[in-house]
Amino acid sequence: MSGEGAADSYDVIVVGSGAGLVGAYAAASRGLRTLVIEKTEYVGGTTAYSGAGIWLPGNAAEQRAGVEDGPDVARPYLDAIVGDDSPAALREAFLQAGPTLIDELEKNSRFGRFFWQGVPDYFAGRPGSLPQGRTIFPENLDRSELGDLEPLVRRPLWTERWGVEVPSEMIGGQALIGRALLAFMETGNGTVRTNTALERLIVEDGAVVGVEALSEGESVTFRAGRGVLLAAGGYERNGALRERFQPGVTDEWTQGCEGNTGDALTAGIDIGAATDLLDESWFAPGLVVPDTRPVFYTSVWSGIWVNAAGQRYLNERLPYDRAGHEMLKAHRSSHVSHLPTHWVFDQRQLDNKRAFAGLPVAPQVPGWFDVEKFLAAGVLKRADTLEELAELIGLPAGALTESVEQFNGYARNGKDEQFGRGEDPWDLMITHMAGAHTDGPNPCLGVIDEPPFYAATIVLSDLGTKGGLKTDEHARVLRPDGSVISGLYASGNTMAPMSGRIYPGAGGPVGSSMAFSYIAAVDMAGTDR
Repeated sequence: MSGEGAADSYDVIVVGSGAGLVGAYAAASRGLRTLVIEKTEYVGGTTAYSGAGIWLPGNAAEQRAGVEDGPDVARPYLDAIVGDDSPAALREAFLQAGPTLIDELEKNSRFGRFFWQGVPDYFAGRPGSLPQGRTIFPENLDRSELGDLEPLVRRPLWTERWGVEVPSEMIGGQALIGRALLAFMETGNGTVRTNTALERLIVEDGAVVGVEALSEGESVTFRAGRGVLLAAGGYERNGALRERFQPGVTDEWTQGCEGNTGDALTAGIDIGAATDLLDESWFAPGLVVPDTRPVFYTSVWSGIWVNAAGQRYLNERLPYDRAGHEMLKAHRSSHVSHLPTHWVFDQRQLDNKRAFAGLPVAPQVPGWFDVEKFLAAGVLKRADTLEELAELIGLPAGALTESVEQFNGYARNGKDEQFGRGEDPWDLMITHMAGAHTDGPNPCLGVIDEPPFYAATIVLSDLGTKGGLKTDEHARVLRPDGSVISGLYASGNTMAPMSGRIYPGAGGPVGSSMAFSYIAAVDMAGTDR
């Protein structure tokens, strides 16, 4: 679908249509004729699946909520947790851009007013960490406001996976993408072409001046006078690239959308771009379910996770990316398998109805955790005793019983002496949201002693890969010698992240993608923010 002035020559080309749409809007609103090309039939990418948490310290929505924050508060936090895994200049550019970006978006009524919601930062106790969190969200959007544009927006994840009817109101990532698409098209300078896949970058005299793409089966060429922004996600759906850069991490368990096969990444590499952190992902434990990919699930209030030796090895309530990294680290550093992990719980977890449906990250599908269906598919095991359960899942005799008895002692005493579960703000927040408090002294620790007993399967999933093309603080792509590839920019999961190997807080991926897409647009426009 095109806006006014559609042609084969533009000022700016944006490859990908997730949070990069914010950059497209920033360029188009500055008078630049901007083309967005999207490989699939929908705009939105993995951002459309997300809850659209946005981590941008010091923004207006935080201020309205009375949260005391800003670059000077957040800088020590990022410095402490990221360290040397990314350039400090990237972090500083991110911190300076975030508040300005939100101010600019809120001037357009299509974006509405963002709102703060307390989600604790993921590294409690570090300098600058906020127990109340920094995460903001877009307002919901009535689907009818999109008019003829509505069919362009990627369907909700649960519609795609389970066929759930599309709700009349867009929430989370749906709302963010819907609002950005409306704002972009209403500039009069915006064009969107779906079913248009990047094939290669056009380089003349060392500068990127356009793209070649495959659109509806035909080869097309688009030229860009100001630059090309690669914002096409990661390579999580490309099995060959995952085997090359992340051995042992399969593309079969990812939450990323189907179009994320690394086309933009490889196009950049092909013209000599430098890369970094390609072994990294936004990891998350995934609960294996019948007939579809594992689901991102972080509502474990009861039970324990054990490896193939029947032993606990982490705080099961860690923020998801930290838990994922712990799973991978344990698996790679031990002779004992940790992938998959066994989640062992008792009847109490099933009896608490909200524990499987009370969180935004749980599938928005009534009755999705169908015990009999899970049992029939073999992804859930059930037994009357722990000894029988251990035999069903192949654990050493007595090991599971010993681990459960040790954990039950912690639950009765109220202190997880091994891994500190229930001591951090994140642990307590998830328990509160799930309405899954235990009767014991620690609301995050529940005794496991009510048969029957169950074992579900947890694998290492992700929200997308996060390594990519190296950039400077203006989002300009760099060569290995540090020189700039003129005319080429990157953001989101196509860009090596400013957050290095860590996930600072809820909305880190979306916030960073928005910020660097905006930074790229401002640089291409040649204007001050």
